[in-house]
Amino acid sequence: MIPELRAAYNKNFTAEKYDTLLDLLNKESDTGKVGFRIAETPVFIPHALHQKLMEACEEIIDFIVRPNIKAITQGAMDPPQINVPGEDDHTTFMQLDFGITKDEKGVLMPRLIEIQGFPTLYFFQSHLYSQFRHIFDIPDQYTSFLNGYNQDSYCDMLHQIIVGNTPPQNVILLEIEPEKQPTNIDFYATANALGIKVICLTKLIKKGRELFYLDKDGCEVKIVKIYNRVIFDELNNRPDIQSQFHFTDEIDAEWIGHPCWFSRISKYILPFIKSHYNPECHFLNELESYPADLENYVLKPIFSFAGAGVNLHINADILDQIKDRKNYILQRKVKYEPVIITPDGAATCEIRMLTIWPKNKPRPIVVNNLIRLSKGEMIGVKFNKDKTWVGGTVGFFEPNPKS
Repeated sequence: MIPELRAAYNKNFTAEKYDTLLDLLNKESDTGKVGFRIAETPVFIPHALHQKLMEACEEIIDFIVRPNIKAITQGAMDPPQINVPGEDDHTTFMQLDFGITKDEKGVLMPRLIEIQGFPTLYFFQSHLYSQFRHIFDIPDQYTSFLNGYNQDSYCDMLHQIIVGNTPPQNVILLEIEPEKQPTNIDFYATANALGIKVICLTKLIKKGRELFYLDKDGCEVKIVKIYNRVIFDELNNRPDIQSQFHFTDEIDAEWIGHPCWFSRISKYILPFIKSHYNPECHFLNELESYPADLENYVLKPIFSFAGAGVNLHINADILDQIKDRKNYILQRKVKYEPVIITPDGAATCEIRMLTIWPKNKPRPIVVNNLIRLSKGEMIGVKFNKDKTWVGGTVGFFEPNPKS
């Protein structure tokens, strides 16, 4: 998106450098392979777009910090959602996904696509940033970090929030069959950075209100904090998963990122957010009539993950057949612009702004980013098969020209 940097990067790119990048990233994985495609390039984000992204984030954060946010989102906790005991006052992690488009004057604009009150690849993104900077020629003044953070202070804050003063052996990252998850590279990066254990839900040992896991010597270790990465959409679809612990159990352990915020801060809140950066959005069950131009809308199930169930091509007949209407939204489509010039065609771009909300701060802080490039109809692997210069990457922000 910064033409001179894009042209220079494309000119100096080599397959050998890209292979080196993948080799270094794969060394972080116990499986020896990152479970999703890494794009050949980072994204260079111009300062004007950076400012718009930050303005959009702060407008949305203004909504999230409302004192009545739990009352507003209580409908998100209706069955079959899982109500987990011990919910805290606010989310710890939040991501805001923006599709990059253009306004009527041809100016780059971010449009809100999705929002998640759930941790993403916080540590892997820091690692990816390092490797791109190490292997490719990235200008020194460009950074992926925001609000004055650098790589060290960013990682220090994550350490303080997830581990703090607790002995690392008493802190776990919890997931379902973590070794099989496509994003497990982040689990290993987290474990390496924090010294904590990655534990499968099925391996938890429950004794009364206490949870334990077995260390490498077969000794029980008490769990004091849980960095939760279990997604309820997957858990609800895995009746084969058997565990001594259930999320509805009362336990003597602290959730780092309480699971209830996954439901509250989700596509569920999109119809409530009034912002220039948020496309028109409605709960399907609250529509008295359908928009006349349904071809310009997308249907999304509220509680699905990774694009599951999204329908880009809808009509009245399709909408009429939906029974569970309160759990769907109708959102005006965002026309992604192919703004990333690559050697084999332009790619569209979705920028995920990563925030963290420490307990001693009045509002979430935007700290880093994650980007996905696409040449298909949607962002995602199944829409980008056999394509190159697509996949996960990171953005480098142009410094303020006035500074």
